[in-house]
Amino acid sequence: MKKILSIFLVILVFSSCTKLENLNKNIKDPTSVPGESLFTAAQKRLFDQMTTPNVNLNIWRMFVQQWTETTYTDESNYDIITRPIPASHWNQLYVSVLKNLDESAKVIKASGNKPGDNAAVLENKLAIIEVMNVYTYSILVESFGNVPYTQALTDGVLLPKYDDGLTVYKDLIARLNAAIGKMNPSYGSLDASDNMYGGDVSKWLKFANSLKLRMGMLLSDVEPALAKATVEAAAPGALTSNADNARLIYLTSQPNDNPIYENLVASGRHDFVGADTYINKMNDLNDPRLPFYFTQVDTSSVVGTTKLAYVGGVYGASNDYTQYSHVSDPIQAPTFEALIFDAEETEFLLAEGAARGFTVGGTAADHYNLAITRSIEYWGGTPAEISAYLGQTKVAYATATGTWKQKIGEQKWLGLYNRGFEAWTSWRLLDFPVLVAPADAKTDIPVRLTFPVVEQTLNGANYTAAAAAIGGDAVTTKLFWDKN
Repeated sequence: MKKILSIFLVILVFSSCTKLENLNKNIKDPTSVPGESLFTAAQKRLFDQMTTPNVNLNIWRMFVQQWTETTYTDESNYDIITRPIPASHWNQLYVSVLKNLDESAKVIKASGNKPGDNAAVLENKLAIIEVMNVYTYSILVESFGNVPYTQALTDGVLLPKYDDGLTVYKDLIARLNAAIGKMNPSYGSLDASDNMYGGDVSKWLKFANSLKLRMGMLLSDVEPALAKATVEAAAPGALTSNADNARLIYLTSQPNDNPIYENLVASGRHDFVGADTYINKMNDLNDPRLPFYFTQVDTSSVVGTTKLAYVGGVYGASNDYTQYSHVSDPIQAPTFEALIFDAEETEFLLAEGAARGFTVGGTAADHYNLAITRSIEYWGGTPAEISAYLGQTKVAYATATGTWKQKIGEQKWLGLYNRGFEAWTSWRLLDFPVLVAPADAKTDIPVRLTFPVVEQTLNGANYTAAAAAIGGDAVTTKLFWDKN
């Protein structure tokens, strides 16, 4: 396993006094950082942000009611202001990810190829950085709507304007197409500096096409022609095997261990249990993934005899940690991997595409079955369990309740466990499963994040224009793609 490097931008300040020059030299920090190391740093921070359960940074698992809280229930009740969650998400993506990617590309361009490298290697490096840029900006747009884009990261621009979310999204797809066209799998790239694919350009092409597939599907209700063309072009090249999942494997010790382990085990805190909304559904469907997702609890005090079962805490309420199912031990291990894309998601997207009439090679039922299969396989289920699960009337595509949106939406919600942001995005697009805000909720279930409060203070004019353009800076303001 390659080491995950935690190297970030270093700003050195030099004294103008020549007599004190030697005293002011920093002999511990490097005066320059390799572009590849900056990429590694950005990649890790991106995975951390999308995976951590730290309630200051990432509360998507609560938004979609996969987890709920025990003592402190603010986030389960959709309070995103007491802790500056929008600002933290914004800063992680702009500062820790996009800024490092931007500097990485600049340094790599300036330094050129290493001795003996083909020019195609440099092209591959820059294209991969561009794919990560597109992914990160897509998350920002899907989180907030209008965001700084054309002026973001621009030298000398301290108060960037916000760009229209749909315009940004369409430009991101164009950038992604260009990056895909520049990647050549016959040559290397970032090699050991890439902790996702080890520099394997063929896998990066699959990831890029999968991202393109996801972004195309998100535009289905607002730009159907572009969505259809984008999805149909991406489908043949998307990742469909768990061997190609976009993942980062963590190490055994800080700061490179699994952020779930850091927040649930190393911290000694017991802040989360599985939510009844989620676990009740899995129990109802005899879902074979339950033991991989959660622990069992002794319900003898309820039934009068020793009986182990999966029991979810009441969503939004205070819950006794000892009485409800916890996150499973493997997920809490320091080396448990993080995902930002997997084969199961691809297959669900293809099922959605087929249901909308797009030509994606196969029927909605075919891809729905493959999505569930890939999910259960990933978590460790057996072929017999897969067959039994798919054979249930409540699960089989032909007999499951509701429209295609309900069938796919509910199963995708169950499959996107531990990937709260994408589960939230899918719920917003498909409107399934039907989720109900708890009695003490501050708002209805959020469909976007509000802009960071600091933007109101420091970038007030641009903030005001952006808020007006999207219909108001509220968590209940639907974004441009969330039409139905």
